[in-house]
Amino acid sequence: MIRAFAALDIPQAQRMELMIVQQGLPVPRLVPPENLHLTLVFLGEIEESALEEVHLAWQALRMPGFEVSLRGLRGLGVFGGGKPRAVYAGAAECPGLARLQAKLEQAARGAGLTLERRRFVPHVTLARINRPLADPERLERHLAMRADFAAPPFAVDHFALYRSDLGAGGARYEELARYPLGPA
Repeated sequence: MIRAFAALDIPQAQRMELMIVQQGLPVPRLVPPENLHLTLVFLGEIEESALEEVHLAWQALRMPGFEVSLRGLRGLGVFGGGKPRAVYAGAAECPGLARLQAKLEQAARGAGLTLERRRFVPHVTLARINRPLADPERLERHLAMRADFAAPPFAVDHFALYRSDLGAGGARYEELARYPLGPA
């Protein structure tokens, strides 16, 4: 079994902007810079044969590239409401991103996978919160001070399939395949 997902890697300039936002976050566990990404489809734990079917389906996809901005209405926020689980930087509304995510999900289902039914909220996870925060108001203040966060837009000319190995020090990601975007 392999734990896998499709994602966009974050270019270095935008990664640096996200690292600045991470500074001073009053949370126990920041996502390491090398793990910052925008998940498109989480496949979960799947058999290698199923992963190969998904890989073939994604290789056949044709779609033009587009630009993504990490900012906009979603800005910075937390998932989990009163019991935050994660701090994130949201992506601005982007038809190309939404279309790519829908195509990847449809292709994965067409390859026989059963995926969680979840509304796509494009974001980059900055920190994970595994226990109650000692001072949730401090986190709220920190996010409010950075409410105007915006990283420069970046061109998306590919997406990738990643393997995720969980361990005591957190997740380790390995790129398994890269899929170019270009003329439809």
